[in-house]
Amino acid sequence: MRAYRLVNSKFPPIAIFDDVASADEFEALYALQALTNPRLANQVGRLELVPRADIPFGIPGCSYAAAPFTHVNPDGSRFSDGSFGVLYLADCMETAIAEVRFHQQSYWSRVPDLRYERFVFRGLTARFGEQGVLDALQVPPQDPIYSPTSYTAARVLGRDALRAGASGVRYGSVRQPGATCWGLLTPRQVTSVVQTGHYEMIWCGEIAAVHKLSTRVG
Repeated sequence: MRAYRLVNSKFPPIAIFDDVASADEFEALYALQALTNPRLANQVGRLELVPRADIPFGIPGCSYAAAPFTHVNPDGSRFSDGSFGVLYLADCMETAIAEVRFHQQSYWSRVPDLRYERFVFRGLTARFGEQGVLDALQVPPQDPIYSPTSYTAARVLGRDALRAGASGVRYGSVRQPGATCWGLLTPRQVTSVVQTGHYEMIWCGEIAAVHKLSTRVG
């Protein structure tokens, strides 16, 4: 499958994941760099949250695939309570933008006196296998897992799917009706993640506009 993702450019890729081709090479390089780089643990994140065998070393953009599982949002997300990571992907960049735009709007509207700001994002194109993915597209849109304001039911589904060994959840986009998203519970089936462009969101009391800034070729 091909899917799309938007990530904030203030979080740079974690190069060490892309510097090796196997878990053994990673362990050696990590130990070596840790001797001279006291910030390495913060850069790589919580490695104990993802089995080494699940990290797809050697693929293009391994760092992008691994980052959501080692840098987990403690506030959680639709399918996670904040104790584990989820790699969210969308069926097209417009869907990815709609999802991110909603959450940016929600977050920055709680910051007092923010009159103008510009947020820059990387656009990513990912390829992955769907084997082991739970299909929630058959669930009616009125089901609580699709609540636009509460993630309680969706988080129960995410936790149960993780415990059952599912590789992810395929579901309907809540912010772009009719579109499809995936919440991958492991990076192991990702085969590539490539940066394809940059986008900006303009804030002036709300997300007033989204612009594509560039396209990366090659």
